[in-house]
Amino acid sequence: MTLHTEILEQPECLARLLEDGRVEAERIAAAIRSRAPRFVFLAARGTSDNAGRYANYLWGAQNGLPLALATPSLFTYYCQPPQLKDALVVGVSQSGKSPDIVSVIEEGRRQGCLTLSITNAPASPLAQASDLVLDIRAGEEKAVAATKTYTTELMAIAMISAALRGDKTLWRDLGRAPRWVEAVLKLDGQIGQLAERYRYMNLCVVLGRGFNYATAFEWALKLKELTYIIAEPYSSADFQHGPIAMVEGGFPVMAVAPQGKVFDSMLGMLGRLRKEHNAELVVISDAPEALSLAQSPIRLPAGIPEWLTPLVAIVAGQLFAYHLTRAKGYDTEKPRSIGKITETH
Repeated sequence: MTLHTEILEQPECLARLLEDGRVEAERIAAAIRSRAPRFVFLAARGTSDNAGRYANYLWGAQNGLPLALATPSLFTYYCQPPQLKDALVVGVSQSGKSPDIVSVIEEGRRQGCLTLSITNAPASPLAQASDLVLDIRAGEEKAVAATKTYTTELMAIAMISAALRGDKTLWRDLGRAPRWVEAVLKLDGQIGQLAERYRYMNLCVVLGRGFNYATAFEWALKLKELTYIIAEPYSSADFQHGPIAMVEGGFPVMAVAPQGKVFDSMLGMLGRLRKEHNAELVVISDAPEALSLAQSPIRLPAGIPEWLTPLVAIVAGQLFAYHLTRAKGYDTEKPRSIGKITETH
């Protein structure tokens, strides 16, 4: 099993989680409703932290739940955890083994909070410390760079949101996600050809906004850990507050800009970058006007609701990072300096 085969497995993994995990998601939603938490306190690291960014937008927008991303060092090194009264405390971790994430869940239970783990390891320390567990059912992931565990984490977060809403339309849309991912995977060869253009790239920025703020961070992470380039993620709004000054002719900008409420803002930024700064744009979008601005456009399937675009758009980003790694002559299976499981304290 290789990184590439795990990328290609994602439609199957998403479909399996939807089929086999819906009862769990509904049960979790019922438990959350019964406790009526005032906010969510979420702990994660790395790729899972980017899934937390998605939850920040989705559970806020669709479920009215404010979400705070935890600072685990307060629980471990400083031993001064915040007051978590009336919180839903969530740990997101593929392996469920990181001690600092487990410590947040344990403290949440000590303070009488409802706790939830979202993990690919339902027998892990994180799961054992939690009241509720949603197994993402991605199967063994051997590649160091997480792909299928990330998209199934996003799916798990989206399923909990749909279950909390009790809206059949949301479940119907979720059921279409595996087919949208399949459509993106058909662009594998095209994305491979695009990536060749950037084989000498050493730095770039990655832009996203709204639900796809998480996608910008995850795409940047894949570029860093696989191709070793400096890839800095930004909200397109934050990017205007200073960092845009670094952009000059030919500067590479990766952007995730599907249609939705923040699209006009993203389109305005892309137009400015292309026309005023002559930036080199790689754009993932379903909108012709955004794609037309890019030297390297990657077209998403039409009709994806904005709240589900992160599950689909990141697959294009994964393929781009994979092919760029090969173009640069690096080993996609053994990124330097990192391993599959990182246990932080």
